[in-house]
Amino acid sequence: MSATTVQALPAFLDGQHLVESFGLVGILLIVFAETGLLLGFFLPGDSLLFAAGFAATGRLSDSLHPNIALVCISVSIVAIIGAQTGFYIGRKAGPALFNREDSRFFKRSYVTKAEEVIERYGAGKAIVLARFIPIVRTFLNPLVGAGDLSVRTFTLWNIVGGVLWGTGVTLLGYYLGQVDAIGKNIEIFAILVVIISVIPIAVELLKARKASRV
Repeated sequence: MSATTVQALPAFLDGQHLVESFGLVGILLIVFAETGLLLGFFLPGDSLLFAAGFAATGRLSDSLHPNIALVCISVSIVAIIGAQTGFYIGRKAGPALFNREDSRFFKRSYVTKAEEVIERYGAGKAIVLARFIPIVRTFLNPLVGAGDLSVRTFTLWNIVGGVLWGTGVTLLGYYLGQVDAIGKNIEIFAILVVIISVIPIAVELLKARKASRV
């Protein structure tokens, strides 16, 4: 990793640094925190999985070379368990969980983004799409849990989203990481993955807002 990148990102936001420092166990703990615990909203899920896939190529570190199948399966399972945990937190705490004033760690805008995704796509598609949207993937699960969506319906879409995200982004890092030009600049491409994943949803939300004002 280049010194420029290390200086540009705090260590806890640098997916590659986290993978190198904590290995597979650390990856799984971070995935669970980001998908299941509200305080994990700031964690770099997409770039983390991208870096985990790259690590499986053996080109990230001589001492870190996890099996790609193991990484994909483990991450997908933990992503599903994490989101299910977030759902039950919302089911237990109810709407009061989100009716708080802004604080250092909680912003009403985070919930608003999640609500917009649900309103635009419906609960099922939103649960899947939210996986690829930073912050939204943390707050949408308890938000849906506080509503009237059945556990069965949430679980079904949660499994679909967890596998698509946990396996898809990890495999992307694995295969692209084997391309020399990308492998040598993996941190830049990890950031691009995050940006690209957000653009389509952001465009749709902007269109929806404009349409609602007409």
